[in-house]
Amino acid sequence: MTTDTVPAILRPGATWRNWSRVESVRPVFAARPSTVDEVVEVVRFGRDRGLTVKTVGAGHSFTAIAAAPGIQLDVSAIDGLLGVDTTRARVTIGAGTNLHQLPALLAPLGLALENMGDIDRQTIAGATSTGTHGTGARFGGLATQIVAVTLVTADGAVLRISETENSELLPATRLGLGALGVLVDVTLQCVPAFLLAAIERPAGFEEVLDGFEQRATSVDHFEFYWWPHTDSVMTKSNSRLPGDAVREPIGAISGWLEDRVMSNTLLGLVCNIGRIAPALTPPINRLATRVYGNRSYSDYSHEVFVSPRTTRFREMEYALPREAIPDALRDIRRLIDSRGWRISFPIEVRVAAADDNWLSTAQGRESGYIAVHRYFRDDHEEYFRAVEQVLRAYRGRPHWGKIHYRDAASLAEVYPRLGDFLGARDRLDPDRLFTNPYLDRVLGP
Repeated sequence: MTTDTVPAILRPGATWRNWSRVESVRPVFAARPSTVDEVVEVVRFGRDRGLTVKTVGAGHSFTAIAAAPGIQLDVSAIDGLLGVDTTRARVTIGAGTNLHQLPALLAPLGLALENMGDIDRQTIAGATSTGTHGTGARFGGLATQIVAVTLVTADGAVLRISETENSELLPATRLGLGALGVLVDVTLQCVPAFLLAAIERPAGFEEVLDGFEQRATSVDHFEFYWWPHTDSVMTKSNSRLPGDAVREPIGAISGWLEDRVMSNTLLGLVCNIGRIAPALTPPINRLATRVYGNRSYSDYSHEVFVSPRTTRFREMEYALPREAIPDALRDIRRLIDSRGWRISFPIEVRVAAADDNWLSTAQGRESGYIAVHRYFRDDHEEYFRAVEQVLRAYRGRPHWGKIHYRDAASLAEVYPRLGDFLGARDRLDPDRLFTNPYLDRVLGP
């Protein structure tokens, strides 16, 4: 191939926007390869033409981590089940496989993911590359379930990384920000399919914070939502059950009312009312705490982990040492009250086990997460920047796929293995083929 030859798979780029509508870009070229060879062809073309190459998934990151000013590489056609190791309960899937596809792929094998977040629209490559996680004091994020990856590197090589091949790169490539190459497949360590018994109950703000450590560690998966301007939170406690346990799922009508109407349609209405009449936000939030979230049920794990999200929003999330969560949330409450803001979206709190992935938000420490949100039509800047200052005081680490304002120098203070990651980047992409302005900011040029 000469530098004057444009591969047939490439087309002129069109304007791309992420799901939250906070980031957009118009790439020079775009491609949607369906084979590894086509990925290699695009990577080599970008290298020869001096065009950066960035992979895009479902666009659910709130940052510009997937923005591709050069070549936008959509891996969604590289999906599905590629291999099964029944003895070790492992599956290899294409990097463009959406998380919501996995239950149907895994169910016939009697398998499930050990843990999931509450959104399943992302591709597996995008989700693991940005540090997507669920909740559970004994369970790590999605990247901890990866035992091998296949990566197309900047020189067009196809590199297998696993426990036995190039294993020194595994802590970097499980959660690689798209900065090390193009993920084309991942191998997941699964578990036998299981059910979750879910208990969702309202509780008092101070009651939950005073007992946070006990609540977070006494059940398999714990999280809660606090509605600003109220003294109430909604708690979710999920306990794991065997796969052959009796299901007691939510009824179709009640599920529709709670998950579609209350959690999405009504939330969107509340946000719009809050924009027109901010003074109504506190009483509406207090009403929401009285009518939302008081139920018990049991169902397949993915049916409990995942919730529909149709109201667009913007989000910032920070990981803190788990013991810091109560004080940090109290600080945020005082901040909201002192600034006189009217915040219609609840604040979400989750937990995760420590892990050894170099850029994981939970690297080396038991972690708690605080996530703040704004409706996508609201200005999030003042709120997010002020909350970030609160969370930085607790040595907080920002989620890579959610809005934050940190740079490489400040991130080096809280990510102790960042230097190791940068070493892997120098090895795999010395000329920065896979960079963009976001990565330049958080990793350096």
